[in-house]
Amino acid sequence: MFRPRPHLLWLLVPFVLFLGAVPWVNRVDPVVLGLPFFFVWTLGATVVTPFAVWFAWRGDRRLKRNGEG
Repeated sequence: MFRPRPHLLWLLVPFVLFLGAVPWVNRVDPVVLGLPFFFVWTLGATVVTPFAVWFAWRGDRRLKRNGEG
């Protein structure tokens, strides 16, 4: 019934970046480009998230094209 779809693990990347790493990056110092590190981390996670979703979508599309989905 359920097929293994390991490409969906890409969807864990935003979760880890936004929620899982917060206790370790919630700092004011160091300052990067005049912004606190936490803001830079959040901006970076926001930029990375569409790529992770795209990789998951591409994997699903590849499975469907091969008739496995």
